[in-house]
Amino acid sequence: MIAFLGQGRMGVPMARRLTQAGHKVATWRRGSGVTAAEAVDGAELVITMLSDPAAVREVLTAALPGLRPGATVVEMSTIGPEAVRELRALLPAEVGLVDAPVLGSVGPAADGTLTVLAGGDVSGCREVLSVFGSVREVGPLGAGAAMKIAVMNAIVPAQVLLAETFAYGEAHGVDRGALADVLSGTPLGTLAERLRVPSAETRYSLGHATKDLELGAWEGASMAGAARARLQEARAAGLGERDLTAIAEHVGGGTTHRAVPLNLSTIPATNGRYSHAVRVGDMLYVSGQAAFDEQGNIVGEGSMAAQSEHIFQVISRILADQGAAFEDIAFIRTYVTDMDQLLDYGRVRAKYITGTPPASTTVEVSRLFRPGLLLEVDLIVAIPG
Repeated sequence: MIAFLGQGRMGVPMARRLTQAGHKVATWRRGSGVTAAEAVDGAELVITMLSDPAAVREVLTAALPGLRPGATVVEMSTIGPEAVRELRALLPAEVGLVDAPVLGSVGPAADGTLTVLAGGDVSGCREVLSVFGSVREVGPLGAGAAMKIAVMNAIVPAQVLLAETFAYGEAHGVDRGALADVLSGTPLGTLAERLRVPSAETRYSLGHATKDLELGAWEGASMAGAARARLQEARAAGLGERDLTAIAEHVGGGTTHRAVPLNLSTIPATNGRYSHAVRVGDMLYVSGQAAFDEQGNIVGEGSMAAQSEHIFQVISRILADQGAAFEDIAFIRTYVTDMDQLLDYGRVRAKYITGTPPASTTVEVSRLFRPGLLLEVDLIVAIPG
């Protein structure tokens, strides 16, 4: 039996391919009422096709009680080689692991024409993997994940480059169709054709493309890093569920210089009446950050040091998302309810803001918007070029 732990645009057609090939398949998806452990119980092969590394770790951790000794987990999501190594450490030694991300989108998933990039020992699962398309063994465990990220580090920035190319042409009176025709005779022709008219159907979402570059744009990767920033901006503008080719509309629409709200999934959500930050060109305006957890409860109630630490951790994630650091802060403003506790705040702040300090204002107020909050911090940041 095969257990397929997946969902979304790719998961459904891939699970259907297995069933059509005559395999007995137990499927799992969020909200189905079936636990991951129940879904994998008795399965010889467990396939995961999920959104990101955190989702894969969460689901496989939940599945651990149901994994049988001798089973093999085939991880087919795009999560990167580091996450694959973490999974190997998570899984019992008697459970095998293969990383096998795919190249291709929804159509090839339904047709069985994906390219499977397999890392590790595929001797026990090659026949099953061939149901999805051609299987290419690329090396030891983790090599498949690394190969997928390497490929996306070329394909995704190339589409961002072409979006900027079309925007340049439009700004200078060049006919879009004529430009696409000329590009069709170059090595970029196939990708240019995709962006000629951005797809109304989501085949490879802009949000997933952004995630792939967030995994792959290492420090010093100038082109991938620049493309990642463009895509993060488009995702923040609400295009995450659109096809990646929507980046052509985003760039061509001149959105680079308008206010773009930013609300990260890695920090507690707002109450819906403000955004955590807004980017305008190369400036970032960060809303007042307070010490709230994921459930909206106050963190470190009664402790200035604990609330300060939580706030600076949240700020660090906001800055990192935009490729900035604490030294890029131009202005910081702090509201405190008790100046007598300012030293506790100062000690925490000094851990994060070192060297020459930014422009700064500190104000004592009688109260903040929730009883129990001791401080709130807002910022203006200059984003590095």
